Order: sequence, then C-alpha cells, then structure tokens
Amino acid sequence: QVQLVESGGGLVQAGGSLRLSCAASGRAFSLYALGWFRRAPGKERVFVAAIDRSGGSTYYTDSGKGRFTITRDNAKNVAFLQMNSLKPEDTAVYYCTIRNGFYSVDGGSYHSWGQGTQVTVSS
Repeated sequence: QVQLVESGGGLVQAGGSLRLSCAASGRAFSLYALGWFRRAPGKERVFVAAIDRSGGSTYYTDSGKGRFTITRDNAKNVAFLQMNSLKPEDTAVYYCTIRNGFYSVDGGSYHSWGQGTQVTVSS
C-alpha cells in the first residue's frame, strides 16, 4: 500500500509562489495516476490538478490553468504542485492522492490520501 505525505505549504502573499511536494512510500508509485485536491474553510474538497502514471499527461481545473504545474518523478517517488501567482482564494488545505487507471476529477475514485498541507495566501 502506498502512503502519501504532503509538504511545502505555508503563508505567502498574493502573487507569490509555493511548491507543494507529495512523497510516496512503496515501490508501486509509478503504477498510479496522481491528483491534487484542496479544501477551503467551510467548503467541499475540490479537484486542482492531476497527472497520469508516466507524467506525460496532465489536467487542471480552470482556476489553475496557467498558474499551477503538476509534475512527478517516479524514480524518486515524489510529485509536485508548483503554484504561481497565488490568490487569496487559493487558501486551503491541499491533498495529494492516487488512483488506479487514468486520472479523474472525482475525488471519490481515489483510494489513498495524504494528511494535507495548509496553504494560506494573504491579500
């Protein structure tokens, strides 16, 4: 079973950048598609970005296109979410997660989740 640990969150001013990391244990990391989701205070968890097993295909929510970049390094069992031009509305706890098959925007289809990392963007 693959376990995930997020890091890299913090407090940043609007317009700033953060790079979130998702470290995976186990040797099967490259077999799974990976997604990033976030949950803002008082709101439901929503999809942010996803990447396929090889890293050759990515998908972003409209709010992240042009600002966020998802990548992965299967040799190191790690994935990243580079976030630029951050806005106060990006404030949330960010989670990485994995699933079999191709990626999906449906969080319910993912089967392993990290504990999350807090991102706070001040105006």
